[in-house]
Amino acid sequence: MALAQPEPGGMLQGRIDPRSEARTGPLRGTLATTACMETLQVGYLHAVAAAAGCSLSQPFPDNGIDWQVNHGAPGHVVDDEVTIKVQLKATYQIPPRPAGPTFAFTLDNEHLVKLARTPVAVHKILVVMLVPRERDQWLAAGHDRLDLRHCCYWTNLAGHPVTGRRRTTVRIPTTRIFDDRALCEIMTRVGSGGTP
Repeated sequence: MALAQPEPGGMLQGRIDPRSEARTGPLRGTLATTACMETLQVGYLHAVAAAAGCSLSQPFPDNGIDWQVNHGAPGHVVDDEVTIKVQLKATYQIPPRPAGPTFAFTLDNEHLVKLARTPVAVHKILVVMLVPRERDQWLAAGHDRLDLRHCCYWTNLAGHPVTGRRRTTVRIPTTRIFDDRALCEIMTRVGSGGTP
């Protein structure tokens, strides 16, 4: 089997006309944008969990919850390691830095029922990532950083009512940015016997 070798400019020989000026960025794959958004938000979750000192596991088969996050710390009261379940969502329909204390996000009622159930043995949170519409704006890398755009926000929907026939709009607080500090604080509250 012969492997195609990249040219000095990084393009596969014979695949792209080097004289073409119509294309301004790299040749991206044809994977659906929604599938790429899913991959991006998983990368964000992995980065946050790593910085928070948490481990991740993915339920198989997925039963409506994307990830489980585990946090072990000697300060936990209820156990030496606590777990939360995380449902990830992403959208490019909401601009970055939403104005006001919350932004609206619509969920299928089936997902909301699962996230809103109470009481529970393992708490659940919804993490919503706002991404730019264009994939070439999703990240920027430099010698000293990797920036993922735009941001993830989290909320605990325990007890939230279903109000729509098939879908329900929930409000996501803009103060709840999902980062390593937020995840540590969530786990500390859960580890003390509280809610996220």
